[in-house]
Amino acid sequence: MEPATVLSISVGAILIAITGFSIYTAFGPPSSELSDPFEDHED
Repeated sequence: MEPATVLSISVGAILIAITGFSIYTAFGPPSSELSDPFEDHED
C-alpha cells in the first residue's frame, strides 16, 4: 500500500477510537461519576 493510504486509514481509525471513547464516557457506566456544574451552583 502507499504511505498516504496507510496514513489516512491510521488517522481515521484514531478519530473513530477517540469518538467511541468519548461517547462511552459521556453515556456509558462512567457517566455516573460525572458532575454537572450547573446543578452544583443553583441559586
